Amino acid sequence: MNISVLYEDDWLMIVDKPSGLLVIPTPKKESRTLVSILNQDAKDKGFSYQLHPCHRLDRETSGVIIFAKGKSMQQKIMELFKKRQVTKSYLAFAQGSVSQDNGQITAPIEGEYALTRYRVRERRKDFTIVEVFPGTGRTNQIRIHFRQLDHPLVGETRFAFRKDYALKAKRLCLHAQDVEFLHPMTGKNIRIKASLPQDLEKFLTLHQN
Repeated sequence: MNISVLYEDDWLMIVDKPSGLLVIPTPKKESRTLVSILNQDAKDKGFSYQLHPCHRLDRETSGVIIFAKGKSMQQKIMELFKKRQVTKSYLAFAQGSVSQDNGQITAPIEGEYALTRYRVRERRKDFTIVEVFPGTGRTNQIRIHFRQLDHPLVGETRFAFRKDYALKAKRLCLHAQDVEFLHPMTGKNIRIKASLPQDLEKFLTLHQN
């Protein structure tokens, strides 16, 4: 599988994850995951490092994900996430017309504080294109919060009933488009973007109005 590398140095590799691929195995112990593909590629090229994911993306979510070359660097990046010193943005297609141009959702998730800010980019006939800025990193946070807003993401099957919505998609319409942080080793500001994948571009083309 051709995985696009968006950034690489001695400590980090940042890639563009395709939709439909797990980052790490579930308890079912899947053998083909993003981490297994990247580590096999590194091994085939003769590199001695092991790549470790520094955060998560759902199987269906595409876009930017940070890997560390070694456990020590993984801990450094995860500490940045813990301190909320990593800024991430997503592009999402939400069912219906989201009324507010800008808003935030603060409903707790599994009893934990959760914050999602959003900005409407464009409203189309049956859905809204939204930029999303998670202030916390709860599991499935964006998906849950937009369901609580009564605008579940297009293609959602876990937190909404597909049959309740006329607009369908082959996958969850959520893309991690941007990440920004200060590099723990160099001190430089790193900002990496991933273009919208072809399947979501095609969806927008098919639903122009």
